[in-house]
Amino acid sequence: MAKSCAICQKSKSRGHTRVLLRGHRNVTGKRFFKPNLQKTTYLGKKVLACTKCIKQQNRTK
Repeated sequence: MAKSCAICQKSKSRGHTRVLLRGHRNVTGKRFFKPNLQKTTYLGKKVLACTKCIKQQNRTK
């Protein structure tokens, strides 16, 4: 299965980790921020969807 949301196509994004060290920001490196994917049924099929889409799907029912 793909590592992206089947509904909104949200996938991993790259950014910095910033640590506060003695009053100064220490940019320690780049990392990937991954979406919170969960297995759910969407239009009768089991797919991986992010939790934001699952909440939106439950709201419209």
